[in-house]
Amino acid sequence: MSNRSIIIMVLVLVGATAYLLIKGDGDIDMGGEKHGAEFSHAEEAKKDAPAAAPAAPAAAPAADAKK
Repeated sequence: MSNRSIIIMVLVLVGATAYLLIKGDGDIDMGGEKHGAEFSHAEEAKKDAPAAAPAAPAAAPAADAKK
């Protein structure tokens, strides 16, 4: 592969990447932990979710009975 073809390939890839970044939504959150208003909404969602019954202790005796 010649240097010219490598340079053309890199320019095409850079152009495609720039096009996708410009045309995309751009609403990507790479922030990590949340504090403040965003965090309080997550806590409210956890409170609204139905509580699941603990299944792990009930499953352990059934597994021992099958042995």
